[in-house]
Amino acid sequence: MQQITLIKELRAVLDAQRAQGRRLAFVPTMGNLHAGHIRLVEDARQHGDVVVCSIFVNPLQFGRNEDLDSYPRTLDADMVQLRAARCDVLFTPTASEMYPQGLEAQTIVSVPGVSERHCGASRPGHFDGVATVVSKLFNMVQPQTALFGLKDYQQFQVISHMVADLCMPITLVGVATQREHTGLALSSRNGYLSAQEKVRAVALYQSLLQAGSSLQQGDSIAGVEAQAALQLAAAGFRLDYFSVCHAATLEPASPQDRALVILAAAWMGKTRLIDNLLVTLPLL
Repeated sequence: MQQITLIKELRAVLDAQRAQGRRLAFVPTMGNLHAGHIRLVEDARQHGDVVVCSIFVNPLQFGRNEDLDSYPRTLDADMVQLRAARCDVLFTPTASEMYPQGLEAQTIVSVPGVSERHCGASRPGHFDGVATVVSKLFNMVQPQTALFGLKDYQQFQVISHMVADLCMPITLVGVATQREHTGLALSSRNGYLSAQEKVRAVALYQSLLQAGSSLQQGDSIAGVEAQAALQLAAAGFRLDYFSVCHAATLEPASPQDRALVILAAAWMGKTRLIDNLLVTLPLL
């Protein structure tokens, strides 16, 4: 595995690969890798001849009073995992390499509509930061395919809209959420949870499963959302949102919609967790 920190060097290395007719598959990450990230890298091998991964904790997507400074940085351990997963090129730029003019002078990529609700409302500016850094990374790497985990379902939709709107010649692949045996979605932020909090946090996924079952049985959307809010509060969560949405637009679902996604975010102690569940209802 070749580790690269400079954009100029990255482009030279990848241009040489493209010149030999090799296809690039790209997995952007913020590091502190877990089995979900490694699944993306392993799946990337099916989509490209050269697997490129990036590790960059992007300051542009963190708001004030969020966990930028404390976000776990575990590069040495991450590199061990990436080598074992047969990653070919690892890009680890500094913030000054990514944003040479500083954050305030950076051109911003903003994706309207799909980015505005849910995490977009709770974390103003977050998805602008995500879209901006991903567009920069896409321009640097120029992959044919890029892979993302679907735990961050809204993020995947934001990036999908950006790629379509900006006519980027990149195929996006969403990979199913990887979970612990309890059902808790794998996340770098799970490391913030105490042992007791981690046990209680399983209720987030359980509430999604129960809500999905209730919707398929014909229960009302409002009733399902209200029941989930009670269930999560009883488990010790402080709810941010629990929303039944149209799976493509992420607008609030109507009774006529058949393809749904339930999006949830809630605080367990000081840790904000997100999860989701795709639900297909029978035809009316």
